[in-house]
Amino acid sequence: MSASSASAPAPGAPPASRRTAVPPKGPLEWRLLLQWLTEDGVVSVRDAEKVARRFAAGDSAQHPLVRLAGMGLTRADNGNLLELEPLTEWLAGRVGMPYLRIDPLKVDVARVAEIMSINYAERRKALPVQLTLTEITIATSEPLDVDWVEEILSHTKKKVKLVVSSPLDLQRYRTEFYTLAKSVKDANKKTGDSVAHNFEQLVELGKSNRQLDANDQGIIQVVDWLWQYAFDQRASDIHLEPRREMGAIRFRIDGVLHTVYQVPLAVMQAMTARIKLLGRMDVVEKRRPLDGRIKTRNPGGDEVEMRLSTMPTAFGEKLVMRIFDPDNTVKSFEALGFAPSETQIWEQLVARPHGIILVTGPTGSGKTTTLYSTLKRVATDEVNVCTIEDPIEMIEPSFNQTQVQPAIDLGFAEGLRALMRQDPDVIMVGEIRDLETAEMAIQASLTGHLVFSTLHTNDAASAITRLTDLGVPSYLISATVIGVLAQRLVRTLCPHCKKPDDAVRPEMLAEAIKPWRLNGHIQPYKPVGCLECRMTGFKGRVGLYELLPISEALRTAIHPHIDMPRLRQMAAKEGLRPLRPAGVMKVAEGVTTLEEVLRNTPQWET
Repeated sequence: MSASSASAPAPGAPPASRRTAVPPKGPLEWRLLLQWLTEDGVVSVRDAEKVARRFAAGDSAQHPLVRLAGMGLTRADNGNLLELEPLTEWLAGRVGMPYLRIDPLKVDVARVAEIMSINYAERRKALPVQLTLTEITIATSEPLDVDWVEEILSHTKKKVKLVVSSPLDLQRYRTEFYTLAKSVKDANKKTGDSVAHNFEQLVELGKSNRQLDANDQGIIQVVDWLWQYAFDQRASDIHLEPRREMGAIRFRIDGVLHTVYQVPLAVMQAMTARIKLLGRMDVVEKRRPLDGRIKTRNPGGDEVEMRLSTMPTAFGEKLVMRIFDPDNTVKSFEALGFAPSETQIWEQLVARPHGIILVTGPTGSGKTTTLYSTLKRVATDEVNVCTIEDPIEMIEPSFNQTQVQPAIDLGFAEGLRALMRQDPDVIMVGEIRDLETAEMAIQASLTGHLVFSTLHTNDAASAITRLTDLGVPSYLISATVIGVLAQRLVRTLCPHCKKPDDAVRPEMLAEAIKPWRLNGHIQPYKPVGCLECRMTGFKGRVGLYELLPISEALRTAIHPHIDMPRLRQMAAKEGLRPLRPAGVMKVAEGVTTLEEVLRNTPQWET
């Protein structure tokens, strides 16, 4: 048998001199585990005797680690609850094998079934998790019952590396991985190999009435798995990307794309057809971009909306699904990342009876979340909130939402003109793209409405020049715009593994944000990587904000020949904190890293 070398002992594992010289072979027994736990000082003798009396009363089909984890034991050495993962990690150290918490994003699911059948995997309590040119990594929950490794070695002609994983994880992922592999295989057989390999074939295919079997049971299972998998992994976007040989499925998690699976092009084509069908899109039309939406439920039973967008590419139709989870779309200002002072100013702005409030930033910077969270706060029974969007990001019952329809000449300007006759109090325009929309927003503001909208600019002050570039007279900008919020998203450090970063000194942070100053305790941290964050060192994202309320003094600087450096200097004197200093404050608080901030924020220009 060929297996990996022993890893460092897990916490609580005994010195080599105290370990059993030759552990018994065969399935794990609870009596042996209790003996080892007491020998290692992990469980007290008294607790072990209590467990032994309860276990002796009857047999159980549960894995002994699962039974022990369900007893609510606490560690004798530190008092922590002895849950399944710590127990599994302790066992790995006890038997001298590496411990692995399975990350499904890092498992090549398509190749799992090539190593062993599902019946063999279930019988051996094992699961292949990684395959290279020379080595196979197999997770097991029975580290003393591994005589079967010789069979795998003979069958694959590759070195076998054994790791110990949670029996519940193994059971769950065995079912998921093999079911998925079977569904993809069955779907591939039924759809065949007739797929478009270049743009000319793609256009011809779109002209035909040929329907893919989007309702095939295998395709249904693959699509259902895809969505549940994405929800479980906290993905914000799902990409189905046809390539020359295979189709790639990628998830965007915390702003970073991860390849999670590859499927045959025929299967991806059928998956795309299935999703378009559910999104009420034209399944046959593949020559032009299409939009749609789907409402489904996450594993917790909560409704989740997905916005669909297709695009014809050289190798087929690309589909992107943007996920709008209500728990992530509507948040408190504190959860979004607003500082207390920013929250106070923002609340004062949105409480104004009329005026224009602009939110700026690139695509994916969190503008929609900020706007929805804000509108949700103001949408009381006494207030009529109306929106015109392209497309409607998420259905919100407390808003009156309208979607732009260019095919029937219902654009932002036309929609905003119609909303003016709907007795609104608060209006949200998805984006100011042209002069006509900007003029209608200004007209709405001048007639006593509070108007929210977005622009694509690098910072808050640039929103003013963007409006002038569109052709809006400066005196109208001065009279109507009451505030601009620029924002970015940065990844937050994983709270489970981050460590103090002595390499980042306070003077380095001070240099990065001159002339602003750092106040209070400064403790930068650095990413490390652990099981909770998939060894990335980051988990989640937080917003950085540059809030510019338009004061009377600033209004005097808004004229036909705007001096942007002077406008920025005046804003800074009135308390504006640019995006980069706002990010460095988060670094000083140990929330993110300096690299993240520098990568995502523009340099302050005066």
